[in-house]
Amino acid sequence: MHHIDISIEKDIFSANKKLAEANAAHLKSHKVRGFDLLGGIGSGKTALIEKVVPKLKSRGLTAAAIAGDVYGDDDFQRIVALGIAAENVNTGKECHLDAHMIEHALDHLPLQDVDILFIENVGNMVCPTDFELGAEKRIVVVSSTEGDDVVNKHPMMFRGCSIAVLNKIDLADAVGADLNRMERDMLRYNPSMKIFRTNMKTGEGVDSLVEEILS
Repeated sequence: MHHIDISIEKDIFSANKKLAEANAAHLKSHKVRGFDLLGGIGSGKTALIEKVVPKLKSRGLTAAAIAGDVYGDDDFQRIVALGIAAENVNTGKECHLDAHMIEHALDHLPLQDVDILFIENVGNMVCPTDFELGAEKRIVVVSSTEGDDVVNKHPMMFRGCSIAVLNKIDLADAVGADLNRMERDMLRYNPSMKIFRTNMKTGEGVDSLVEEILS
């Protein structure tokens, strides 16, 4: 029985990977650069989009977003308020987006008019790591308020991303979080990780992050 479960799981990942590759090709054909945003609930994924989109706009770049949530459209409404094309995806019982959901969402976006696409994954530090979506890069957003052991507890999340955003740095002292320890843990699991310390409320650190996104 165990063997059958493993085989089915392998088939699911394999099928998802093929769809992710098709999504990547679809985005590339429209010259759209896609970024998958991962991280826990309240880490600052939507806030990142809110801060980055105007900076892209000031450079003449058009952003769009796909908001993934188990249920509801709170993040989606915040993104729509930015005046950009957006699509809401509810996963129901699933704790992550998958490539098939993204394939459908892409059909509803005006990709011919989009330069940068943000795919905001479901707020979860475990499930989304195994499911590629077709994005060019994966960005993990982690907040100081999650505790400075959060990286150590979720090594796969950091191994699977190329950019890390260490958010809510202004609250680190209040919650007793050691930002240096968090960075050290990130680099231990992913030595090539690009790390950005941010405060999404003030916009601190966002300019450097935008430079990395556009590099």
